[in-house]
Amino acid sequence: MLHRPLTALRAVPRLTGRRAAAAAVGLGALSVLALPPISLVPVLLLTIPGLLAMIGASAGVRQAGWIGFGFGFGFYLVGLYWITNAVLVMAAEYWWLVPLAVPAVALVLAPFIALPCALARLVAPGWRRIAVLAGAWVMADLARQFVLTGFPWNPLGSVWEMPGWLGTVFIQPAAWISVHGLTLLTVLLAAMPALGRRGWAAGAVGLALWFGLGAARLRQPDPAPGDLRVVLVQGDIAEGHVLDQAFALQSFRRYLALTRDGVDRAGPGRSVVIWPESASPFLLTIDNGARRAIMDAAQPAVAALVGSVRFPQGVWTGKPDNRPRNSLIALTDHGAIAAIYDKWHLVPGGEYAPAWFPFGIQLVPGGGFAPGPGPRTLHVPGLPPVGPLICYEAVFPGQGVDERDRPAWLVNVTNDAWFGNSLGPRQHLAAARMRAVEEGLPLVRAANTGISAAFDSRGRPLGRLGLGRTGTLIVALPGALPPTPFARWGLVLPFLLALGCLSLGLSVTRKRPVGT
Repeated sequence: MLHRPLTALRAVPRLTGRRAAAAAVGLGALSVLALPPISLVPVLLLTIPGLLAMIGASAGVRQAGWIGFGFGFGFYLVGLYWITNAVLVMAAEYWWLVPLAVPAVALVLAPFIALPCALARLVAPGWRRIAVLAGAWVMADLARQFVLTGFPWNPLGSVWEMPGWLGTVFIQPAAWISVHGLTLLTVLLAAMPALGRRGWAAGAVGLALWFGLGAARLRQPDPAPGDLRVVLVQGDIAEGHVLDQAFALQSFRRYLALTRDGVDRAGPGRSVVIWPESASPFLLTIDNGARRAIMDAAQPAVAALVGSVRFPQGVWTGKPDNRPRNSLIALTDHGAIAAIYDKWHLVPGGEYAPAWFPFGIQLVPGGGFAPGPGPRTLHVPGLPPVGPLICYEAVFPGQGVDERDRPAWLVNVTNDAWFGNSLGPRQHLAAARMRAVEEGLPLVRAANTGISAAFDSRGRPLGRLGLGRTGTLIVALPGALPPTPFARWGLVLPFLLALGCLSLGLSVTRKRPVGT
């Protein structure tokens, strides 16, 4: 099946100038087909060998870096097209940014693929070059998680989050090496066709071992479930009506009605209600009536976790130390506030404008949101310890859980209405699912417009409520696994794995001419 496309790739190294640049961009764009939800993973057997062929045909390290830059630009330009949807929500004010936003982001992220390609050109073709490319790729992805506040969206290892049992099997090694480790394995396996028949054989063996390891983990005993039922509320409220008070009241009433219906369907026993990010249009820390209304609707649930904006001094005062927080507020009997979590990984340009940001965007008044102190476990009466993740925080491996106070489950609340019916919400869901596998914790996700979903501690789906739907999803909360190796050691494990691969590739026993 791949014979003809692989034969066509032989022409790629002969391209020069603009044609070579276009080919590099095209290979990167084509690679997006491997990402969820499309999950056409075999396309990487064409694009990664094609990238290696272009690196080998380059005149030197600098040109190889530009080839990697083109690949990265195409990959992020197509993979992140949905960011334009968020700008369109504010098009009346930021119309000029519509054609610029995604290309600008792609230009910022492309160097994270350019550098691995440049390093790969330093060594002879063959398995060493492949090892350098894979190791450096993961090193760059780890850096992408921190540089300029971080944007680790769409790591290549996420391609294995394909639908069904097969995808669940292949993401299991993330419990040891995280999605970054899966990226390393993905680049290595996808590059194997560049080594000819032996490469194909080695890739087949590696894939079989990977599958066997994942299947074996899924056969292990599951932890005992608790008796808590989770009611995820999805109101499907359109974005862009922030200042419309009548619309805000209508939205609040919709969430109250859905909450009553969901709790009734959950039946007797302990239950908890979860509203998405910013679902409450009222400032819950000072609005006693809104809090009581929520808990009246949630009866007899033991608690409600509600997304809401808050100000440390209660209301907006204009003072820098009173900037708004994007929060998750835990309510108990009669609307009492049991705990508060403030989002700490804020979205650059969306929730605040960092000094390095090139555009004067201010979606939130008064300098934007202020970040919280970091990962935190909430202890709410009647609930197992909760690990909150608000929206964007779910895409950061190893940075969302307080391992010193390990929670029993993860709660991801988000508002993906900004991104419409695009790849964005689906990619976001895939990232959240990976956190469940990495941490060995069940994860429930309440999304305003979808996709609301739940996963057990091995990432197996328990239910979902699709995009653009209004309703509730009710799931029984599964048990948590003991801390995984990644939960114990974090990003150290994929870093050491990538460093070892990179060092092995750069270790040259004898000089060889660098060619194609």
